[in-house]
Amino acid sequence: MTILNSPTVIGIDVAKAEIVVYREDLKITQAIDNNREALGRWLKTLPAQSSIALEATSFYHLDTAELAHGMGFHVYVVDPYRVAHYRESIGLRAKTDPCDARLLARYLTNEQARLRIWSPPPEAYKVLKNLLRKRAALIKARVSIVLSFSNEPRLKDILARQLEVFKESDQAIQKLMREASQAAGITENINRCKAIEGIGELTAIGLATAFMRGHFVSGDAFIAFLGMDLRPKDSGKKHSPRHLSKKGDGELRRLAHNAAMAACRSPAWKPYYEAFLARGLARTQALVILARKLCRVAFALMKNQSEYQPNSRLQGSPAT
Repeated sequence: MTILNSPTVIGIDVAKAEIVVYREDLKITQAIDNNREALGRWLKTLPAQSSIALEATSFYHLDTAELAHGMGFHVYVVDPYRVAHYRESIGLRAKTDPCDARLLARYLTNEQARLRIWSPPPEAYKVLKNLLRKRAALIKARVSIVLSFSNEPRLKDILARQLEVFKESDQAIQKLMREASQAAGITENINRCKAIEGIGELTAIGLATAFMRGHFVSGDAFIAFLGMDLRPKDSGKKHSPRHLSKKGDGELRRLAHNAAMAACRSPAWKPYYEAFLARGLARTQALVILARKLCRVAFALMKNQSEYQPNSRLQGSPAT
């Protein structure tokens, strides 16, 4: 990582209506309306090469990050999980917007050398991610409606009409995803992923979309981006169970899990899956291992621009 020598370090707490800004050099805090016009005016008042830290949100931080990056500032988008634990580690008891802005400035000052400068994702990535989120919301709503209507026979006809609307909406979103994938030039990567047993079109689109986000130096980095990396918590002779970090996109992990559920029934992957069950692992644990393996294989195919070879699918350590 590059160590920056900017005298101006800024922490930003982001909300829907406004951002709260703390400038470390001037020791001042101010609130700015969270719209592009107000943000642009404020950013123009900052010294060149300023370093800005802001906490990741669903999308409320994007205008600030994109405008600041476009003006040449060094932008760092920080994981809220890290910020929360950093707050606890330094003993802060208060959590307010100004406190969080100061905390982010402090975090950036101390940890800048270890952080990666943020860069905006490709436009096609944002489009596909948005469509995947919209479809996930649609499926969630469908499940909720089915569960709430299923025990009332008098609503049977209404439920049938609702399900037909959901089906048409799902088909429309999938069509838009295919068009966006073709425009983004990732169709070949999608086909590479689809060749793997268990991975369907939606999972393939999700994996190919994730691969677009940046340069992943290894399969481990890709797995970590998906939030499927394991976090050990050991001390002395105590070895705690491993859990996924779950720091990436939850929808991609859901799709990968569904792919594993399909793959574990295929002749190609069933022995691999059952080998972990034979070792005493629970079904969910075995499925998570298989999901990680499928994602690693998909990454290798996209990274090397190679075609899937089923005969070599189980080479290497099954622990991957």
